[in-house]
Amino acid sequence: MTGMKILTGEQLAEFLAQEPQWSLAGGMIVREWEFSTFPEAIAFVDRIAVLAEARDHHPDIDIRYKRVRLALVTHAANGITTRDTEFARSVRALQV
Repeated sequence: MTGMKILTGEQLAEFLAQEPQWSLAGGMIVREWEFSTFPEAIAFVDRIAVLAEARDHHPDIDIRYKRVRLALVTHAANGITTRDTEFARSVRALQV
């Protein structure tokens, strides 16, 4: 992971303007979903797991019954990088 540059405040602001469902919290980009049922929430997490393994980039996942919260940060870089914003954008395809 060496060489990963932490995004600037301007780059983060641009990402958040383009992806308003995501927000900045605790030095990470975060988003929350609410599903109709617990199994739907778990199925979504299963899809996230496959994506995370394929990209070798794993979000922090919090599951609370029908709610799922993802938090993304590149731990090796000690900050938010393009790996995080690209992962966040790719989650859109999983929401079917």
